Amino acid sequence: MIQILGASKSFKGTPAVKNLTLHVKNGEILGLLGANGAGKSTTINMLLGFLSPDSGIVQIKGLNTVDKAQEVRNLIGFIPENVSLYPYLSGLENLDYFCRLTGLKYSKSELQNFLSTCGLQEEEQYKKVADYSKGMRQKVGIAIAYAKKAEVYLLDEPASGLDPLANNELSVLLKKLATEGATILMASHDIFRVREVCHRIGILKKGSLVKELRSEEVSANELENLYLEYMKN
Repeated sequence: MIQILGASKSFKGTPAVKNLTLHVKNGEILGLLGANGAGKSTTINMLLGFLSPDSGIVQIKGLNTVDKAQEVRNLIGFIPENVSLYPYLSGLENLDYFCRLTGLKYSKSELQNFLSTCGLQEEEQYKKVADYSKGMRQKVGIAIAYAKKAEVYLLDEPASGLDPLANNELSVLLKKLATEGATILMASHDIFRVREVCHRIGILKKGSLVKELRSEEVSANELENLYLEYMKN
């Protein structure tokens, strides 16, 4: 479903992604670990069609993500690190608005269910977003992506601002989506969450994929040690 073949991207002569090759199939969750500047967000932005690779191929469902950008985005649910919402609308109203933008119309009870599934309690769903914590805004953003019932989910530090319970709820949701056949690529700093949720893990360093392995091959502590070793060298 997600296919990146030898993709490279530079900014003002500085490489952000170098000869990257990744494949993520239906029903699979791939986690990308890496420090700031490793190329995680650049990779996601190429998949979203916001950036064009300097070389190589970036496709989703066989579609070039730049040439067929709108078609590709119709397939994607995206969860960024910082969710942008309308502050004077409630969480429920924001979800309804963003669903309608994509042509989806849900009943009030369906909208409530999406938000509840993503960890936003019912009494919080009617408060203005201006009064939300970062974690509460993030839950609405997750619900917006979930309600799209997308084939592909791209997540850039999705757990930012979430408390441990909400973080766990996100993990459960991602596993559920994968079981239902969704393809998921998650960029994160959270080694333990990536180990718990993802089927495969890639470690990025300075734009290059330096290691790829299956989650079952390592414990969380072993993955942490492996990651730190790559970051030091």
